[in-house]
Amino acid sequence: MEPIRTHEAQKWLNEFANQPLYIHLETTNGAYASHVNESFFSAGAYIRNAQISYEHGKIAGDGPYRIGLKMKIGWVYAEGLTHFEKDEFGRLLFAGHGYDGKLAVALELSKTPFE
Repeated sequence: MEPIRTHEAQKWLNEFANQPLYIHLETTNGAYASHVNESFFSAGAYIRNAQISYEHGKIAGDGPYRIGLKMKIGWVYAEGLTHFEKDEFGRLLFAGHGYDGKLAVALELSKTPFE
């Protein structure tokens, strides 16, 4: 993955708009760290292979970035994104890595289900 280039990322978001897609969205702040420090509050969210279609996707910020996907009846939103790529399967992949290099958030869009 490479650091996000907003112009290219926005172009790809525009190309994926208004079509059925599968989404993978995951956040974590170190869910497994609580076994090391009992006072550490861990939180996360995970969704995979839900079908969505968005009318408009927008990347914003100065880095780390945030992406909002406007659907007919709501929004999907991810923030803290730092890296992206379009992989060999044509999937649009975004990731946010913390200052320690660990994955904190992933937003991925695909025309076919994720395995």
